[in-house]
Amino acid sequence: MEKIILQLPLILLALHIQSGAFSDSPVLEIIEAPKPEVVEFNNTIYGTCEVTPVTNLPPSQPEIVGQVLFKQIFPNGTLEVKINLRGLPADDQQARAIHIHQYGDLSQGCVTAGAHYNPQAVDHPGHPGDLGNFVSEQGVIRKFMRLPEAKLFGGHSVLGRAVVVYEKEDDLGMGSDEESKLSGNTGERIACCVIGITSPRLWQETEPFPGEEVEEGNE
Repeated sequence: MEKIILQLPLILLALHIQSGAFSDSPVLEIIEAPKPEVVEFNNTIYGTCEVTPVTNLPPSQPEIVGQVLFKQIFPNGTLEVKINLRGLPADDQQARAIHIHQYGDLSQGCVTAGAHYNPQAVDHPGHPGDLGNFVSEQGVIRKFMRLPEAKLFGGHSVLGRAVVVYEKEDDLGMGSDEESKLSGNTGERIACCVIGITSPRLWQETEPFPGEEVEEGNE
C-alpha cells in the first residue's frame, strides 16, 4: 500500500468510516487534482470568472463587469479569492451580495445558474460559496478573501459553477421568511459568470489586495 501511495504523489487518499462505526470494509475516497495544470503550476490550481451584466438589465441597475479569481494549493490549501469588479456609480452605497451557484448554465442569463451551491444541504449562509456582502469604493469592489469550505478540486469543486452578483444586500439568513434561509433575500441577479480553470497569469498580474499575503518567489 505504501508503494502505491508513493507512486501517486498528486492524489489524496482519505479513509472514511461510515456511520461513525469501525468497518472491515472502509470506503477509500480518491481525490485527484486537475492535470496537467497541477503539475505545470507547482501543485496550485487557478480559476477565473469573467463577470458580465445580464442582457435585460433594468436601467436602475449598474452594468457590473470584472473578474473573480481563484487559487488553491493541492491537496490541503485554503481556497483564496480575489473579487475585482467595476462599473458601479462612484457614490454607490448599496451593499450587494455575491454567491457561487450550482450550475454554470447561463443559457438564459443568470437565472439558469440554479440555486446557491449547497452540497451539504444546509441553510444559508452556511453554503461554501456564500461570499457575503460588498459595498463599492469609487465604483469598484476590490476584495481578497478565503473560503475554507470551497474547493477547486475533488467532488465538491466549484469549477464549472457560476458566480452571481445581486442587486441587494444579503440578510444572512436572519429574515423571517423561508427565502432568507435559501438565498438571503438578495433580489434580482444582475451580473454573473462561469468559473473556469486557468493559468496563473491573471492572478499574478493583479496587484496584491489588502489582506493578501504575498510569498516571496511565489509564482
